[in-house]
Amino acid sequence: MNIITILSLVGTVLTIFSIVIILTRTFGLRTFAKMSSFDFASTIAVGSVLASIIINDDQSIIKGAVILTAIIGFQIFYSFLVKNVGWFKKISTNSPQLLMKDGKILYKQLKKCNVDLGDLMAKLREANVHKLNNVQAVVFESTGDISVLHSGDNKEIDEIILSGVHKQNV
Repeated sequence: MNIITILSLVGTVLTIFSIVIILTRTFGLRTFAKMSSFDFASTIAVGSVLASIIINDDQSIIKGAVILTAIIGFQIFYSFLVKNVGWFKKISTNSPQLLMKDGKILYKQLKKCNVDLGDLMAKLREANVHKLNNVQAVVFESTGDISVLHSGDNKEIDEIILSGVHKQNV
């Protein structure tokens, strides 16, 4: 690899990352947020485009910039539809699922969500839970993350925190 090739690669990286920064500043932080499975897929698509532009000599920076803008624009449009069109949100997003409530493991929900008991216990340890009865709720978020709400003093959870969470068989 000669110095011209190296400088060209560095220039491509700097240019394409500058374009990503401009797009992120223009369209907002949601661009790379992992708030939904669609956001996650968009982030992967952006990464794939970035890699293709940097690695493949036959990919132009302008073509990459157009593709990145299209992906991020579609993400913004999708987010707009989810926020403003009820039926679209219902068919295109997953609702968070309750995996534990008031110290009780909801085994049917674990099975429905394809979450192993060992994975749940790992998340509880990660959240520094010492006793199951201190767990007020465990939510399998629409992003695939698991949120653990626990307290040693058994305070009630504000209802708004669990709004939108599917509470089957609780």
